[in-house]
Amino acid sequence: MAETRIGVIGCAGRVGRMLIADIAQTEGCALAGGVAREGSPALGQDIGELAGLGHLGIAVGDNPERLLRDSAVAIEFTTPAATAEHAGLAAGLGTPLVIGTTGLEGAEERAVRDAATRVPIVWAANTSLGINLLLGLVSEAARRLGPDWDLEIMEMHHRGKVDAPSGTALALGRAAAAARGALFDQVATRGRDGITGPRPAGAIGFAALRGGDNIGEHHVIFAGVGEQLELTHRATNRGIYSKGAVRAALWLVGRPPGLYGMKEVLGL
Repeated sequence: MAETRIGVIGCAGRVGRMLIADIAQTEGCALAGGVAREGSPALGQDIGELAGLGHLGIAVGDNPERLLRDSAVAIEFTTPAATAEHAGLAAGLGTPLVIGTTGLEGAEERAVRDAATRVPIVWAANTSLGINLLLGLVSEAARRLGPDWDLEIMEMHHRGKVDAPSGTALALGRAAAAARGALFDQVATRGRDGITGPRPAGAIGFAALRGGDNIGEHHVIFAGVGEQLELTHRATNRGIYSKGAVRAALWLVGRPPGLYGMKEVLGL
């Protein structure tokens, strides 16, 4: 069986290094290469040594277009602005793309959706199996409990995370809003400060905590009168994200253009 050549855009990051290792060690996969941002100290380093695998004879580059051309599929964990650019490049070259970047809004999100009309793209706020099962559980609970139960989503991540609330927290909120038949942007309360007045009926509240080296935890709280239901996911190893992304990359090859999520990849 031919191996699927997978490129990694953002290979110098924590998840990027795990992606290199997972691709190199997964049957049916071949590492096409990796690129890092301009000025990164990883540029020119051997990609295998960067990931702790030993010498592989592939240098970390800075040209995503060349990598996309050389890859059967690419995985992208970078920044929102860079992701929008890479999605456009992938669409122009016909290269399927897995996007794990969070924090995309406005024009960046539109760029990804436009690219997905030309190539298949998996765009997931979180590629772990547990989180994607949690999305289904939250949707079911929100549908059954209804808007009479107050819904709050609390997340905590390491001190270096730059976007808040996390993309995963927002995805959980969107799943709950859809299950209730509500428009997310009309019911989301993304921060409270000062005299806010009583809690609006049907609101979905968010709280974002940052500190230490917390990989990521999400708490979805349904608060009723006299009882409370809490659904929680804690990540203890970033490997859950890279393994899910590699699985998505293999699934994506040969799919028609479109915007897919981990729900489709995992058959949930």
